Amino acid sequence: MELLNKEIVQELLAVNEAPCISLYMPTHRSHPEKLQDVIRFKNLVKELEASLSKKYMANEVKKSLEPFEALINDATIWNQTLEGLAIFSAAGIFKTVKLQETVQELAMVADSFHTKPLRQYLQSTNRYHVLGLGLKDIQLFEGNRHSLVRVELLSDVPETITDALGDELTEKHLTVASYGGAGGNSSGMRHGHGGKKDEEDNDTERFFRTVSKSIYENYSKPTGWPLILAALPNHHNLFQKVSKNSFLLSNGIEINPESVSIDKLADLAWSIMEPEYLLKLDTLVEKFAQEKADGKGSDDMKEIGVAAVEGRIDTLIIEADRMIPNKLTNLVTGNIQNRDLTNPKVDDLLDDLGELVIKMGGNVMVLPSEKMPSETGLAAIYRY
Repeated sequence: MELLNKEIVQELLAVNEAPCISLYMPTHRSHPEKLQDVIRFKNLVKELEASLSKKYMANEVKKSLEPFEALINDATIWNQTLEGLAIFSAAGIFKTVKLQETVQELAMVADSFHTKPLRQYLQSTNRYHVLGLGLKDIQLFEGNRHSLVRVELLSDVPETITDALGDELTEKHLTVASYGGAGGNSSGMRHGHGGKKDEEDNDTERFFRTVSKSIYENYSKPTGWPLILAALPNHHNLFQKVSKNSFLLSNGIEINPESVSIDKLADLAWSIMEPEYLLKLDTLVEKFAQEKADGKGSDDMKEIGVAAVEGRIDTLIIEADRMIPNKLTNLVTGNIQNRDLTNPKVDDLLDDLGELVIKMGGNVMVLPSEKMPSETGLAAIYRY
């Protein structure tokens, strides 16, 4: 299984050979709730079979579902679940992705993968990292407005100052010289080659620089999520000074992360993130209202379909939990025809439009219904 990142979504968007099978389901970390996960999975596989059977021959259906059937008795999958699971299958690709946020059940067969839940999951407006930093070790957490979960660090990410500096860790180079005194007495005099505190400060600075670079390359850059530093007050200035991570927020949590519970750390982190989250959403909604008034925005489905095909959309806002079973059947005219989601050639129109806008170089934001600036499930800001 993999943890979600932008590269996985890009790989899924590049697949266009039907059938593309998308399966989403909530999962559980502990017993007895975990026991129901396999049962849910079997039921969703049956839904996939019913959908595939509407278009494909029995042998083709069986071949498409073989990877899913193999997962049923795979203990490594069901013993390592988090809050959600997403599985994608098509010719030449099969991906099982762990999600640290619950998702609604969905079993869909279409001409392309259903990726809207993944895009919402990855949005930097409501996802973030917390770096718990100490001199002896580091911890990394993924958070959203509801929870904070510790991340198992990749093997090339240093967890301690020894991991980070290795043989370059400064030795104290202290020697003791004895000088004979009168009456045979001796006294010890300690000579340090460089002050001990200077050496330790140098180690700390190099440690922080190494950690910052590693976290940026392995986590911040791939996800685009904001990074919050949780550390003792006297470590914040130095880390901010040496870090070149553009996703590191100026506000941090001035506390030893090991001294508080993960729930308390989550509360402290969200107190920093919430104003940023709300400001971005409000700014986007206000921008849409202004652009629509100026004739550079729309919430009309057909108008947006045409604009998406023409590559005129700068930002598309789509509703998270709404699904519209329509299809862009003509990429020249943007003509939209009603369909049924059980049709193995049909995806959610909002998902299709989002994918098209991304491929055309535009941006897509997935918002909860209460934040949507329209009643149609979508809103677009045009480039021109």
